[in-house]
Amino acid sequence: MRKGLLLTAASVALVSSLTACGDSSSSADGSGSDAKKPKIGVILPDSKSSARWETADRKYLSEAFKAAGVEYDIQNAQGDKQQFQTIADQMITSGVNVLVIVNLDSGTGKAVLDKAKAQGVATIDYDRLTLGGSAQYYVSFDNTEVGKLQGEGLSKCLSDMKAKKPIVATLNGSPTDNNATLFAKGYNGVLDPKYKAGEYVKGPDQSVPDWDNAQAGTIFEQMLTSEPKIGGVLAANDGLGNAAIAVLRKQNRNGEVPVTGQDATVQGLQNILAGDQCMTVYKAVKKEADATAKLAVSLAKGEKGETNATVEDPEGKRKVAAVLETPVAIYKDNVKDVVADGFVTKEELCTGKYAALCTKAGIK
Repeated sequence: MRKGLLLTAASVALVSSLTACGDSSSSADGSGSDAKKPKIGVILPDSKSSARWETADRKYLSEAFKAAGVEYDIQNAQGDKQQFQTIADQMITSGVNVLVIVNLDSGTGKAVLDKAKAQGVATIDYDRLTLGGSAQYYVSFDNTEVGKLQGEGLSKCLSDMKAKKPIVATLNGSPTDNNATLFAKGYNGVLDPKYKAGEYVKGPDQSVPDWDNAQAGTIFEQMLTSEPKIGGVLAANDGLGNAAIAVLRKQNRNGEVPVTGQDATVQGLQNILAGDQCMTVYKAVKKEADATAKLAVSLAKGEKGETNATVEDPEGKRKVAAVLETPVAIYKDNVKDVVADGFVTKEELCTGKYAALCTKAGIK
């Protein structure tokens, strides 16, 4: 994997959201598109890799843009690189002042950012840094810290279970997503010393193309076939974690093998309440979206954006001004904090068999 970003400033807590397909709105006064007026375009990556893009990011970004009274257009590329570029072309032609992207990979992202830059459009990398790209700003979480929390979480759960030299399998995120590289840097920094000390045994380790959950299930089945005594799973997000849990459930081993996650999805939190998932990482998407919207609105109005960090793009050999937020580890005893924060509702989380588990976990 490529070397991760070097964080050179303190991070602040932040949480995030989700997307769907096209979503656009005119400015508060109802006026049409005008290149001289603030107009912001946002391209989200897909609706399959994580529920967050559909359930949180679009919602929070839309709310923030509406509150600011600016015209905006939010679209989802649905994992299609050609569609990603087509959407970008349409947005640039329509006169956006600022283009915010969540890249599908750095190659596609770079092409879009370079084209926007050539047209005088300000650019922001949202959530994922485009390596070798030209985005003026980057808004995300401290992603190495996300991975560190996952590694520490798995270690905690294995310790609580009094596991003896467990074999740990790893389901990494997509090899084309720089965030996956950063997550791995974080959790490997925790786990590698334990492998070296003989506390854990390093088991199968594989990346999942495009964060595809179906492929993750197939990959994990193969892992379990090659190494039936897997005793812990470092899964890079809740979707990959759920894929592993589904395979373990077929063998009646769910709950016996701790599995990590990320994104604090409803499914991930339900798995935690049921005892099938060890932990997840909560990234306050609303804070990430609000920070992005604030920055984008400033740029669209010709003002300078405020940042709190700098990250290094190792491929572009440049430093990028950034806004970074701090992630939070979530276990069964603090699932209630995610609900209290409004990221998920009690109604969507505490359905059916999970109602009693929610009550037991203190969720009100």
